[in-house]
Amino acid sequence: MTDLTQLGVAQIRDGVRDGDFKARDVAEAFIAQVEKGRALNAFVIETPEHALAAADAADAARASGDLKPLSGVPLGIKDLFATKGYQTTAGSNMLKGFEPVYESTVSGNLFAAGAGMLGKLNMDEFAMGSSNETSVFGNVLSPWRRNDGGNAGITPGGSSGGSASAVAARLAPGVTGTDTGGSIRQPAAFTGISGIKPTYGRCSRFGMVAFASSLDQAGPMAHDVRDCAVMLEAMAGFDRKDSTSLDLPVPNWEANLSSDIRGKRIGIPKEYRIDGVPAEIDAVWEQGIAWLRDAGAEIVDVSLPHTRYALPTYYIIAPAEASSNLARYDGVRYGQRVAPENGNLTEMYEATRAAGFGAEVKRRIMIGTYVLSAGFYDAYFNQAQKVRALIARDFHQAFESVDLLLTPTAPSAAFGLGEKTADPIAMYLNDVFAVPASLAGLPAMAVPAGLDGQGLPLGLQLIGRPLDEQGVLNAALAFEERAGFKARPEAWW
Repeated sequence: MTDLTQLGVAQIRDGVRDGDFKARDVAEAFIAQVEKGRALNAFVIETPEHALAAADAADAARASGDLKPLSGVPLGIKDLFATKGYQTTAGSNMLKGFEPVYESTVSGNLFAAGAGMLGKLNMDEFAMGSSNETSVFGNVLSPWRRNDGGNAGITPGGSSGGSASAVAARLAPGVTGTDTGGSIRQPAAFTGISGIKPTYGRCSRFGMVAFASSLDQAGPMAHDVRDCAVMLEAMAGFDRKDSTSLDLPVPNWEANLSSDIRGKRIGIPKEYRIDGVPAEIDAVWEQGIAWLRDAGAEIVDVSLPHTRYALPTYYIIAPAEASSNLARYDGVRYGQRVAPENGNLTEMYEATRAAGFGAEVKRRIMIGTYVLSAGFYDAYFNQAQKVRALIARDFHQAFESVDLLLTPTAPSAAFGLGEKTADPIAMYLNDVFAVPASLAGLPAMAVPAGLDGQGLPLGLQLIGRPLDEQGVLNAALAFEERAGFKARPEAWW
């Protein structure tokens, strides 16, 4: 029998539907794979009973001819999504042991479509990080290694590091991720998989632990473009429980997938050519341009003049929103409570937050509180909001002459664990290519493009107009077909 853990979302769905194998066989194969891959620390809890129950329901549904869109597909769920009856921690000590009595809309949509859950995936604490080293559960390991003969641990990226590592190591055929400033796209690029951040509002934020509410967006991560389209269809949709949810029908992204992009105009923003980026990044970008030109697209140089301000703008707005969102964790209503003996209420607040939050979360709360303070609100937060509007306007103007943009996803390949933890600024620079699309709320997708000289994956990013996920997916499919990326990490177990 085919190694079921090597199959993707669409292949599993189709195989169960066609009777090639049973959904329970698929679930059992992935459950065993998750157990085998525990050294990667991708999962914080495993839920084999959930995956098996969904598999049995899929097998029964096939017998009755009542299959659902994701019947028989076991998935990993990022620990940022509330899952009813299962621990949801956002990678933080503050929420350790918290079991929601409700389901996030995104995970609920996936389960309603027939998917099962293999477990909850590790992540940077409250989604704050680019390397999955801020989690209270410890860092996630990428299944990839450098080809220098050493065995140094490599980051899978963040904050969706557990998600990326699980797909790359074949622990799950598809997973949920979240993207605030690149947390789907950067880890996808680091691990040689695909991931898409849809237009802001496409996927409900209800039940997703908040980081920066005007930026947070859920999306899928999987082996390839088709699998991402399949998952996104199930995840997306209007939700009255989320005031930012878009009241629009969900397109048939998979059915309308086409790699025919002849006549499309692809913009190459000159501001994404920055000093200090390795030559390999520029080389793979040029190769990607050549592939899209070969697919029939016209390549056009464009300018996004305010891109240079995107990173500082993001690191004002996101911490400001985080400091507001995380104020709810006070030890009173839910989460951890540390009550000093004979202490008053203020001392309980202080002790709870000191014990519950990690260093990076505290850093961002302090930054956010500072830029929102009375003396600095106008100087920092208001100015950042104005620059954000200018960044969005740049994209709007560019899309008057082009259909899509092609850029690098990250300024380097994956780096070693511990290499950047002592320098927060160096860590923040990982988001330099990803945050502009997030600030503008645009759909953007990372697709693997090749390997660097050390044998680690490199990815490129396609950015589309608002609501043009189809255009992004189609161009990504054309790119994927020409890149022919088949590299896999060496045996990681």
